[in-house]
Amino acid sequence: MKRVIALTTLAAAVSINVSADGHLPGEGVEVVPVQSAIAEESFQTIVVNKALEELGYDVQDIREVDYSAGYTSIANGDATYMAVNWFPLHNGMYANAGGDDVFYRKGHYISGAAQGYLIDKATADEYGIDNIEDFKDPEIAALFDTNGDGKADLTGCQAGWGCEGVIEHQLDAFDLRDTISHNQGQYAAIISDTIARYNDGESVFYYTWTPYWVSGKLVPGEDVVWLEVPFSANPNGSDTELANGKNYGFEINSERIVANKEFAMANPAAAKLFEVAKLPINDVSAQNGLIANGEDSQAQIEQHAENWIKANQDTFDAWIEEAMAAAK
Repeated sequence: MKRVIALTTLAAAVSINVSADGHLPGEGVEVVPVQSAIAEESFQTIVVNKALEELGYDVQDIREVDYSAGYTSIANGDATYMAVNWFPLHNGMYANAGGDDVFYRKGHYISGAAQGYLIDKATADEYGIDNIEDFKDPEIAALFDTNGDGKADLTGCQAGWGCEGVIEHQLDAFDLRDTISHNQGQYAAIISDTIARYNDGESVFYYTWTPYWVSGKLVPGEDVVWLEVPFSANPNGSDTELANGKNYGFEINSERIVANKEFAMANPAAAKLFEVAKLPINDVSAQNGLIANGEDSQAQIEQHAENWIKANQDTFDAWIEEAMAAAK
């Protein structure tokens, strides 16, 4: 499926140096960006597209693909890059598609992304729940039962995203199969239903991540609380305990830009851009909140990207300058 996005010239053009013959480094070179079907990932992709356009690249419409298909298409050269490589969550997909032999990946575009399990604060406070291991108690689990089978219903991770593998691994590792059901589906739909149940005063139990709009609707520490896990249990064998001693079961991730390696080697300007571009996670969360509040059309998301660039023009210009310098 193809997401059609109008890629317009920025109103405030960046002043950059062209090469000696008067050409930009990307002139005549086509770029095909891909992303998942998560609308909230469009913003960060469009910002990169805008920078590529400033470098002269012919940026095509963003193509929507599943994550695994995205890695495969980039590895094969059918697509150029994506800005949604969750590191280390997607390490398995990255390696299976060819890893460092076929991909170019330097820098961390968005850092500090958290994931984990949350429940409503009212139930947590009343019953003293602070660890997912508490759900071994059938009476605790039954508090979050939505279909009458006695098991807690976890609003979980959509298949194909990578997080579903971690959840499934942990349900076994923590011996929670008998008391928790991992409900999967189209995430935006099932989390919206969860939020509606919270608003009706029901207990809720769900997985989510940041940056994403959910934590703007159900605010951790006010409406909901993060649950810890009894010990690190991750399919890649990593230690998920944080520096403060807390353990929420998932590593802190970053979202990185992954590009076709041959393209990157032939296009040092684009490669340098992919390396140096950085978006503050709070800015991404704020934009995701705009989507959640109804500004979700492609034109509006594009405007969000343009607004961010204008508000951070010096930062954006610095990316372009470094990229131009790399092309000389």
